[in-house]
This record gives sequence, C-alpha cells and structure tokens, in this order.
Amino acid sequence: MTDTNTGGDVRLTGISKTYGSFHAVRPLDLTVPQGSFFALLGASGCGKTTTLRMIAGLEDPTTGTVFLGDKDVTDLPPYKRPVNTVFQSYALFPHLDIQENIAFGLRRRGVKSVKKQVSDMLDLVQLGDKARHKPHQLSGGQQQRVAVARALINHPQVLLLDEPLGALDLKLRRQMQLELKRIQTEVGITFIHVTHDQEEAMTMADQVAVMNGGLVEQLGAPADLYENPRTTFVANFLGTSNLIEAEVAESGGADLVVTAGGGKLRLPADRCSATVRTGGKVLVGVRPEKISLAHADDAGRIADGRNKVTGRIVDSSFIGVSTQYVVNSPAGAELQVYEQNIERDARLVPGAEVVLHWNPAHTFGLDADQDIDAGVETVEDAG
Repeated sequence: MTDTNTGGDVRLTGISKTYGSFHAVRPLDLTVPQGSFFALLGASGCGKTTTLRMIAGLEDPTTGTVFLGDKDVTDLPPYKRPVNTVFQSYALFPHLDIQENIAFGLRRRGVKSVKKQVSDMLDLVQLGDKARHKPHQLSGGQQQRVAVARALINHPQVLLLDEPLGALDLKLRRQMQLELKRIQTEVGITFIHVTHDQEEAMTMADQVAVMNGGLVEQLGAPADLYENPRTTFVANFLGTSNLIEAEVAESGGADLVVTAGGGKLRLPADRCSATVRTGGKVLVGVRPEKISLAHADDAGRIADGRNKVTGRIVDSSFIGVSTQYVVNSPAGAELQVYEQNIERDARLVPGAEVVLHWNPAHTFGLDADQDIDAGVETVEDAG
C-alpha cells in the first residue's frame, strides 16, 4: 500500500523482529494513513503486539525503519517519540484522583496550568462528573476512558492501543468500541489498535491488517476483507466461510464455472484470487448468511441461475436473531447456513433433505494449494 501524502503517516519499511531463531515479525512494509483508525488483527503469537511495540519504541527492530511522518524514529527512545500507548491493564495511579491521573503527563513536563486541558479531556471521555473519584471507584470501562484521556492530553501524533478492551465483559466491550471510535473521530489523530477480536476490528477500524505468522496476510477496509478474502486464513479468521473443493470446468469469461460434488457452481471471475485453468483445482467460498435453505420438496420453486447444492441437515441451533444450520452434502461436509428468523420453516430440522441456494455473485474463489482450515478457531484458541 503506497501513499504519496506521507505527512503524518506511520510507515514501517522492511521491519522485522527475531528472538534467536524465532521470527516474531517477518520483514514487512506497512503504511498507516494519518488520522485513520487502523487495526492490527490476528491470533495470539501472530506478531501484532511486537509490531505495535516497535512503533512505540518498546522493542528494537531487528531490521527495518520506523517513520512517523517524514521523521525516522527507529533509534529514538519511547519518551522522545510523539506516541502514547494504552495497555489492557490501564496502569492508573490508585492514590491519585481521576483529574490528577489525566494531568500526570502534563505535570511531569512542567506544564503549570493544566485545569482547562484536563477539563476538556474529561468532557471528551464523558467523565466530567468523576473528576474527584479514585480509580477503584470507577467501572472497567470508565477506567479505560481515563487511560485514553491520560494518553491523549499529551497530544501524541499516534495513539497505540494494545488489546485495550480485553478485560471488559462483552456488553461493555461493545459500548467501548463505539466510544473509542467516537473519540478518535473527534480528536482526528491516528489510532493503531491491536486486537485478536475480529468483530472489534471490523466495528472500529477504517483499515485492518490481518496478521498471521509474523506477516500481513491482507490489508484493507473491513467490508472488503470480509467480502473478498484473498487467502483461506482471512476467509476463515474473519467470520465463517464455507470453502468447497472444486474443479474448473469453464474459464475465460466473466464467470468461472466449476464442478463440485457432481453439480455445477458459478462465480465471478474477478472474485477469484487463484490462477485458474480448465481442469485445475480451486476453492469456492460463500459466507453462511448469503445462503438460503429450501426444503427438498420446494426445490422447483428456486429461481433459475442460482448456485444450488443438495444436502441433509445434520444440526441446527437457534441463536435468536438467526438459526444456524449444519448441512452435509456431496459438495462438502458441515456446510454452515445462517437463516434470519423471519418466517421459520418447521420442516427444516436435522435429517431433512434440503437445497442450499445462493446468488453466484456472492461466491469467491481461492487458491486450492492452501490449507482449507487455516484460520479456523478451535475451542483451545478461543480460550
């Protein structure tokens, strides 16, 4: 990703970090546009926190350069970089009230009149009525906002957030996602946010870099990464994807035609990231919410031109807003289908013969040489 206007961008060029024979971050180039909300997303051990720490100056890169705007800061210590970091632990001073916690950075720099700046920060994070409270009197989400205010009062060029919402419960985390996005929009400085939570990255960030094994697998806007994954890791790690092993039957036109499980499927040629040739293998992908489910008795009512796969329901889970089905078919085992609970068909129960059907335009294609299960979270990972 190149950007000619690099005024206040964060630019990493050839940056890497090794510990002995372990490559925490493999050489990568990354540009974070000025004023953006940028997420580094990946499972634990993918290199995202190490990358953040190299931007902060808390880790020395093994190779490469860190630029903040046009300034090479690679050899500058953390306190000389126009960067502040907010950690998961918040690290507030328990003996100081909220007002003094926020003022700490200014006082340390010898700034005499801090009242107006502290008051503005309290307003920004909507904690004006808590100025005289001690940290232990605040909720986790409120403490989080104090930590953000304490960092922002120093007017950093870049705010780094290392899993800042990890300690919060789900409901509070959702509220804080919106809160952080609001604060970033209001102050307009660059936020770089490290998280393993896909929903968090997609909710908050303008751009997401999906990291895996010390490298950036794919970079883009959340919707683009979700709709057009380029690798099986991204397809599986960002949400859920049905990946079907298929063979190319016709190529060269606007649509690719493939065969899978004895049936034909179509997909737009420009949504296939694999190099294709007739007779070659390809992975065909479709998201569970793009698929509709019809009982086999209603197969004749499905509109022409849709991709169709026959199968049998093996499991269903009622999730409230949707019902999630698992379907075994000749095209693939354990295909996932999410149907909104608008008009539920009582016949769609485990054991029922069904037809899965979807718009060919919602199909993407990936290189079949990859691990089809890359990026799939297991129960152990989720812990």
